[in-house]
Amino acid sequence: MTAEIGWNAADVGKEGAKHGRGPGRKEPVLKEAPAAKDTPDTPVSERPVKFGGTVRKQAAESHSERLISPLTRRILAVNMFALIIPVVGLLYLGAYRDSLIEAELEALKTQGEVFAGAIGEGAIATTLSGDQMLDIAPARQIVRRLSDLSDLRARLFLPDGDLAADSRLLIGGGGVVQVLVLDTPDEPTQFLDPLIKFLDWLPRRYDLPAYREAPTQNAADYDEVVSALFGEVTSALRLNPTSNDYVLSVAVPVQRYRQVLGALMISKGGAEIDRAVRSLRLDVLKLFGGALVITILLSFYLAGTIARPVRRLAAAAERVRRDIGRQTHPIPDLTRRNDEIGDLSGSFRAMTAELQAQLDAIERFAADVSHELKNPLTSLRSAVETAAKVKGAKQQRQLLDIVEDDVRRLDRLITDIADASRLDAELNRAHAQTVDLAVLLSTLADIHRATADEKSAPVVTLGFPPGTEMLVSGMEDRLFQVFHNLIGNAASFSPPNGTIRVTARRDGGMMELLVEDEGPGIPGGKVDAIFDRFYSERPSEEKFGTHSGLGLSISKQIVEAHGGTIRAENIGGKDGTTAGARFIVRLPVATPDE
Repeated sequence: MTAEIGWNAADVGKEGAKHGRGPGRKEPVLKEAPAAKDTPDTPVSERPVKFGGTVRKQAAESHSERLISPLTRRILAVNMFALIIPVVGLLYLGAYRDSLIEAELEALKTQGEVFAGAIGEGAIATTLSGDQMLDIAPARQIVRRLSDLSDLRARLFLPDGDLAADSRLLIGGGGVVQVLVLDTPDEPTQFLDPLIKFLDWLPRRYDLPAYREAPTQNAADYDEVVSALFGEVTSALRLNPTSNDYVLSVAVPVQRYRQVLGALMISKGGAEIDRAVRSLRLDVLKLFGGALVITILLSFYLAGTIARPVRRLAAAAERVRRDIGRQTHPIPDLTRRNDEIGDLSGSFRAMTAELQAQLDAIERFAADVSHELKNPLTSLRSAVETAAKVKGAKQQRQLLDIVEDDVRRLDRLITDIADASRLDAELNRAHAQTVDLAVLLSTLADIHRATADEKSAPVVTLGFPPGTEMLVSGMEDRLFQVFHNLIGNAASFSPPNGTIRVTARRDGGMMELLVEDEGPGIPGGKVDAIFDRFYSERPSEEKFGTHSGLGLSISKQIVEAHGGTIRAENIGGKDGTTAGARFIVRLPVATPDE
């Protein structure tokens, strides 16, 4: 079977003595729960395993070592994703390509205007009627020579649209010869060839008109030439479907005294633009490669500083959870990191130490409860066994009285133990409120006077004027229980017609309250022991078993849960003897916010 155990957070490291002065404090209660039956459908983490002769839940399988932890993969993915997005955007370079094209077209316009001006000055002939016209022969020479200097193709069209000159066509005695201009060969790239092919494959502007060259060219084949014959400088961008290259062209009117005598069209391919874009892409990729290597190394370093210590803490937690003999396993101390992992390590170490202390306290409490329950049970069994052998009515009556006392003692003891086991959970769940201790203590004094059984009962006096405000933050019913225990404890030790003095004063941020009696005081060496569980030293005239010995222990737990302290001391008399006992309770004063 499994054991359901509840325990107190306060005083978990103290030895549970079997003696206590007054009613006591909440401690763990052991309750037996039915054993869980293991079935094939039961999760591994919930199947019971043998634990030192008992049964406990089996731990989930520990995480196996991975080459790259999931956390490392996530850090790599995030860092690489953040790096790849701008790189992918840079690889398209649409705006950069467009700016290069615009710059090339502007340069072509400038060169075209220079060419047209040269033709307008040096290749114009005047007819007998005074009209001006292009002189074809010198115009061809000018077009050819200027094109050679600038590596451009120039074509000259007449006003009627006919082609008059083409830098790619040489006219001589043997006829017309077409000149083919070869592209500048790229430098050998070796291992970069696949990368260059990939870069050339990247999307580009395909929504351009196709460049087609008719066998017999005419101005009507090119819109920019038609516009130039009307006196406008016009540019055009086309795509060569054969080579998949751009074709840039500009048409400039050839004029003489504002008379349009023809149109000069100069054009060039976009190979240089593609090379510039490709070169920039290669630079981007080289930078990306270097940044990627650095990112991966930094990601592994960052993941290592997080994943490795977390894995160590997880392994330590696994060892603690699988511990069969409750052995002490060291928890890695990473507090020197001064970060969240260090905080986690410190909290984990503190939690493990607290858990170990609580488990020890549970064992001690279980032993104490077992011992305290055995006493009335042994007496009860003896009385029952003897009652069967006794025939006299008087003796039987005496045995029944013993049975009745033992049953009441058991009932009181079990009630106090159950209340102690619930106290810790209640203190953790409860919401604090502002409590006026002056009102609370006045109420307790009135209750004591009203419930006094004898005329010689001790009198409770309050050492503060009526209307005094003593505000603390806490649970009113539990603070009431503390001072009820202390006053009741003082009353049980006070002589007839004695006085119980309750005084209070503020000491900085703490409210200090004193409960003093005129009894015999606390036995030597027992000042601290009276707060232990089941402390049983009571007045000689008190009936045995009237108190469970948990009252002061419970009071201490409540006070410490409120952030205060409680202690006891003897009151010294004038002749050096003990004149009574004093209990000192200190509680934090309620703040204005509270």
